[in-house]
Amino acid sequence: MSTPELRQPGRITSREALGAARRIVVKIGSSSLTDEHGQLDEQRVRGIADVAAHLAGRGTELVIVSSGAIAAALSPLGLAERPSSVELQQAAASVGQALLAGAWSSALGAHGLITGQVLLTESDVIRPETYRNVRSALEALLDLQAVPVVNENDTTATHEIRFGDNDRLAALVAQLLGADALILLTDVDALYTAPPREPGARRIGQVDDVARLAGVSIGSVGSKVGTGGMVTKLSAAQLAVTTGTAALMTTPENFAAALEGGEVGTFFPAHHGRRRSQLVWLRFATRGAGILHLDQGAAEAVRSRRRSLLAVGITAVTGTFPAGVPVDVAAPDGAIIARGIASFSSDELRAMAGRGTDEAREHLGERFRRPAIHRDQLVTL
Repeated sequence: MSTPELRQPGRITSREALGAARRIVVKIGSSSLTDEHGQLDEQRVRGIADVAAHLAGRGTELVIVSSGAIAAALSPLGLAERPSSVELQQAAASVGQALLAGAWSSALGAHGLITGQVLLTESDVIRPETYRNVRSALEALLDLQAVPVVNENDTTATHEIRFGDNDRLAALVAQLLGADALILLTDVDALYTAPPREPGARRIGQVDDVARLAGVSIGSVGSKVGTGGMVTKLSAAQLAVTTGTAALMTTPENFAAALEGGEVGTFFPAHHGRRRSQLVWLRFATRGAGILHLDQGAAEAVRSRRRSLLAVGITAVTGTFPAGVPVDVAAPDGAIIARGIASFSSDELRAMAGRGTDEAREHLGERFRRPAIHRDQLVTL
């Protein structure tokens, strides 16, 4: 099957225009999907499904990024809170994913909608080959008018369970699909100038630039059943809007009102200027699998001349990685200045480091004449 053409987001810049969104990614946090006893709140799931059915009826495509697998299993497994050990988290996720998938299938099925469960880890959407496969699979589900329900694959993940969060996953899915809007549903109705319970705290209705939120008191810890927090939501919103997808954060109760342009939650208008492309994906969605350390001349060439990175300018290689994956590029002082797709593996790059083009060809072979990273696959940070 051919890879679908990149869809460009609608670049929505006002609340009123959210009603025109034709592709939406909605993320629901663990605390919003469970009740006070830690059990899956099926009434809340049905409420989201009701809005999904309304969207489908007007021709809007919806992708649900659903947290809650581990949280849904706490009560059935007799666990008082989210376990701290990776092994128990994996076991709980295995039980909870089945419960969660069943709940979404039942709630959406009541409206005649078909669901497709998609379990991902972050690496699935930051490696080029799997990135394209995930995009093709999700596009196929949407073409079939199914509702993809995406969750992090916590059953087999280890690093992701400890440090990952579905806010980032949702933003990456929105970027991957060129969604018009990313809706982050949580247990806090909006971003405030201070913790909402404090006297004088005021709701922030719109954030045009996340970087300008200096002086706003923002918590970083999520609920006892989740891993995210306000910081991860702001990071997700920033990633989304920078690549042309508007974002809005509010509670599940405000979901329908938000999509009708209601003055609820906090709205983040999409930025203009950057089209979805491999360079945008490299800049905002990936993490380097290793680091190529450069001498001063090569660092300046990468920074200012937008040239391909030649092996002669590499002084050291950190990490172990195959060819064809994103790697970071560091200046002599250690600062990361660029990211690109490595033309060679880490072992090959170590053998090439410091060698000129002719020397690399003579000692290593004809194919080693190629640059370490081609300029078309290199983006400055």
